[in-house]
Amino acid sequence: MGKFLLAVALFAALVYGFFWLVERRKRKAVRGRPARPPKRVVAPDDDEDFLREIERRRRREAREGKGEKPDQPEGGGPAESGPPKSD
Repeated sequence: MGKFLLAVALFAALVYGFFWLVERRKRKAVRGRPARPPKRVVAPDDDEDFLREIERRRRREAREGKGEKPDQPEGGGPAESGPPKSD
């Protein structure tokens, strides 16, 4: 009976050692990767693109109110011809 318990204990130690080594390798692999920085949420008043677009709209509306030509489209080409689009 003593030899059987010794064999079970030795087998359990070997299985434990195997899983300990596998877990240790996983942890090294995770630690070796560079950490991704957390995504930073930008408030609308800090977003330069948002502020630029607001300023463009404000200027366009001010010009349209005065009867001037509206800005050219983003592509820099000539403005579309035809009736104005209704939103």
